[in-house]
Amino acid sequence: MAAKKLYRVAFLHHGKVYELNCRAVASSSLWGFVEISGIVFETGDALVVDPTEERLRAEFENVSVLHVPMHSVLRVEEVRKPGQAVIRDRESGEKVMPFPLSPSGRSKG
Repeated sequence: MAAKKLYRVAFLHHGKVYELNCRAVASSSLWGFVEISGIVFETGDALVVDPTEERLRAEFENVSVLHVPMHSVLRVEEVRKPGQAVIRDRESGEKVMPFPLSPSGRSKG
């Protein structure tokens, strides 16, 4: 039996770059949209839980098919194994944390 194909799709959403893993990417029946289905999240036995991936999992847990505007899709890659689902800053490419962290190096008082 042939292995199922796996894709990593990067797209713009509310000024951030979302990167998701999925089983299928196709032209949508909605004109001007790309259809992303079979969203896959890593199921590792890691002790550390990534809050960004948990946020994405919660946001897309009930989504069977995601229709993304064609002009928002930045990249589609066929990959061998799923990577981490992330949200990145559009300008810097740095990973966005779902909650604010206290600034490091600042003294109190």
